Amino acid sequence: MPESPEPATLDSIDPLTAAVPAAELVAALKTAGQTVATAESLTAGLLAATIAGIPGASAVLRGGLIVYATDLKQALAGVSADTLAADGPVAATTAEQLAVGARTRCGADWGIGLTGVAGPEPQDGRPVGTVFLGVAGPDNTEVVRLNLSGARWTIRVGAVRAAVTELTRSLRGG
Repeated sequence: MPESPEPATLDSIDPLTAAVPAAELVAALKTAGQTVATAESLTAGLLAATIAGIPGASAVLRGGLIVYATDLKQALAGVSADTLAADGPVAATTAEQLAVGARTRCGADWGIGLTGVAGPEPQDGRPVGTVFLGVAGPDNTEVVRLNLSGARWTIRVGAVRAAVTELTRSLRGG
């Protein structure tokens, strides 16, 4: 049986936090004395895991909802049945309600909702790389549409990077 790498080697490698400016987000949340929660579809918990990879994240990360299945978007995150029926699971309105649901259901100051198509096939008429990012804060909710390219992993990490960047910008009043 091959030897395992030394624990120090494993502990020093975090490909998620190396690819995403999550340390900036955690620092900004700490400075503001605020918290965040996620409701993730296409990223399936990758955003929460990335934030949790930063030392001290427990002070700012409340939790997250993995709502990969459409019915769980409604059951866990509170996306309305009417929205899902009219707009579908990959839509700006769905991302908005995911963000609000994460914020309210986890008792956080900020909620992030991510839904989209990572591929390899289009979904519900949406091309691969279509991502909707919702950010719900104390005063308002914004939705950004992203058009990402690449393989599934690239699209998912790109969505996480965009979410971290957008929330950091919002925290800084941008």
